[in-house]
Amino acid sequence: MQQYLPTIVLALASSTGLAAQQPATSEWPVYGGDPGGHRFASLDQITKSNVAGLRLAWIYRTGDLLRARGRFEATPLLVDGTLYVSTPLAQVVALDPATGAERWTYDPRVDLGGDYGDFANRGVATWLDRQAGVGSVCRRRIYVGTVDARLIALDAATGRPCDDFGAHGSVDLTHDLLNAPAYAYEYEVTSPPTVIGDVVIVGSSVSDNQRTDAPNGVVRAFDARSGVARWSWDPIPRTAGAPGYDTWQGPVAHATGAANAWTVMSADPARDLVFVPTGSAAPDFFGGARLGQNLYANSVVALRASTGQVVWHFQVVHHDLWDYDVPAQPVAFTLRRGGAGIAALAVATKMGHLFILDRSTGRPLVPVEERPVPPSDVPGEHAWPTQPFPPPAYRFVPESLPAADAFGLTPAAREQCRAWIGALRSDGIFSPPSLRGAIHYPGHIGGFNWSGVSVDERDGLLVAPVNHLAMVVTLIPRDSLHAARMAHPNEEISAMRGTPFGMMRQTLLTPDRVPCSPPPFGELVAFDLIRGQVKWKVPLGNWPGTAALPGAPFGSISLGGVLVTAGGLAFVAGTLDQRLRAFDLETGKEVWSAALPAGGHALPMSYLTGGRQYLVIAAGGHDRLGTTQGDYVLAYTLPTPGAPVPDTVPRGLAGSWLGALRINDEDLHPTMLTLRAAGDSLAGEASADSGRITGTVSARTVGTALTFAFSFTYPEKHCSGTITGNGAQANGGGLLVGTVEVLSSCSEHPETGTFSFRRPKG
Repeated sequence: MQQYLPTIVLALASSTGLAAQQPATSEWPVYGGDPGGHRFASLDQITKSNVAGLRLAWIYRTGDLLRARGRFEATPLLVDGTLYVSTPLAQVVALDPATGAERWTYDPRVDLGGDYGDFANRGVATWLDRQAGVGSVCRRRIYVGTVDARLIALDAATGRPCDDFGAHGSVDLTHDLLNAPAYAYEYEVTSPPTVIGDVVIVGSSVSDNQRTDAPNGVVRAFDARSGVARWSWDPIPRTAGAPGYDTWQGPVAHATGAANAWTVMSADPARDLVFVPTGSAAPDFFGGARLGQNLYANSVVALRASTGQVVWHFQVVHHDLWDYDVPAQPVAFTLRRGGAGIAALAVATKMGHLFILDRSTGRPLVPVEERPVPPSDVPGEHAWPTQPFPPPAYRFVPESLPAADAFGLTPAAREQCRAWIGALRSDGIFSPPSLRGAIHYPGHIGGFNWSGVSVDERDGLLVAPVNHLAMVVTLIPRDSLHAARMAHPNEEISAMRGTPFGMMRQTLLTPDRVPCSPPPFGELVAFDLIRGQVKWKVPLGNWPGTAALPGAPFGSISLGGVLVTAGGLAFVAGTLDQRLRAFDLETGKEVWSAALPAGGHALPMSYLTGGRQYLVIAAGGHDRLGTTQGDYVLAYTLPTPGAPVPDTVPRGLAGSWLGALRINDEDLHPTMLTLRAAGDSLAGEASADSGRITGTVSARTVGTALTFAFSFTYPEKHCSGTITGNGAQANGGGLLVGTVEVLSSCSEHPETGTFSFRRPKG
């Protein structure tokens, strides 16, 4: 799916008056702030006049730290005075929103052994059972989907599974699929469920480019109380005579997999509609086994939420050959025209195309033209002859990359890019994959991507990060796949079984890892929805290693999202330079930024509690983008009297600790640790895997930093060694978390991993 603090000066009015005018608490009850996904906070304590004073209020670390492959992309929810956040391993944490203090945690114990394609979790959903009495168990429920394809319901008050939901709180989503997963991690859930009425609706993330008959991308609804299946809808019509059936041509076309809804859905409860963004059919880059237009892949489909019936659809790409999923949550908003309000839906795409649709009918509110696009030159492939294009103002990414436009930081790098581009097929946007390699510009992480768009209805303003990044896709005859893997060991190469070809996908970069496409590589754009024109656009962030170069900033690709607020600000992270930024909504000027301890690839959110506005973001990095991995939830606020500050006081670590060592992000070793003070250091014992691994521990602390050495024996495997750890105490001394290195006779090579230990409760 996806590959990769200042001097404080505050006016008295800004620090006191607004809090008195607002309720003591506001909520953020849905991933995008509201069912329609506006990503807008109607809070205005933090404004462009005082945002320069914004500073950290508290830091929480989840302990769910994956060293190599995690993506902490969650946006917390705030309901009933509690903040709920999920981790890449779908652990759910309940926090005090004012202090970040932990109230409870839940661990679904995801199997770490699977080679999950997208080890991510973007958040949870919630539902209030109004038939249950106040104080009843599971009256308020928290739902989380897991990368090992479970839908779990938890009691919001305690974090315990709701026993009346599914099988003791869980529904297995791998059941009842047309094409069963061939391996445990081929079928995942990475985005939060959507709750509308009394149903919980969930899509899936399906492993790309492995086989034509991948798991089908069925969307399913379950009873919010019992977990009983209510309805299911398959984006690929399977029955002759069904609407869209004839748009799939070929003897095995109707067994095609994927077309799944992996990103965030949105809803219109008043109309009983859920808006489902679907992806490409399997595999992404060769469609000879699924000729035709391919409805309802690459579409936004409005389903009747109570029944699953298709109400309308709009396809953004016909017969996709580019991995041009609909990646962004559709945004349901009111479009102002001539003094009237129109119920509209904003659909943002990987191509950088923005479509504005009537929310009730799916008809375009801005003209859409079917334009001719390049044909395929691959035997057995028939690219669809036209594709839908909105007007030029609604197309946000350049649609061609001639060799003359090649970029490089040096003349030599520029010439290398020109030569590479010149050797490839490059016929503009929708150039089909080719045996000689074809430029896809924008590539599959270009355009709007899953960061999506945010809407401030007050001024009719849409704000979004836009990526400008080219990819190269080369089709490889099946008998040449092994040779291609040997020749390109560090590139993405997939089998695409069921077709005559495999594929290789590369990012079009110079040898010094800078894009060959001209800057900006990423922008933040504000678009006037009323006038149909860009209000402003600015480079967003810095590409690594370029911040001090002439011509900077060059911008950075971004995966995360934008929070817009009534304070006239847009908050965004997601960039490769790992900063959280605030922009003036009126001018696009950057007015504040803060360094993050890890990549901030998540949508920020904001709420009011205790009369104080907070800004919160998860910072956990991204394995494929190469940003720092982490497990941080960070909250910011204005430094008014009584504002909290992060707890950095070191605690004594003597006593018992329970947790785990994760070696190579796969092998989980439950571990008990006992520490005793020994002069200016600590000593003790550790026991892992129910006593099968034992040894002594020596540890040292400097402030909150922690180092330790665990000398162990493993009689069962007739080996021994030493585990060294580097980390810190966090969460007020209640958590020890960090990374480890293992040197032992148990392995021929050094191993790496992470550790996480908590004090036992009770």
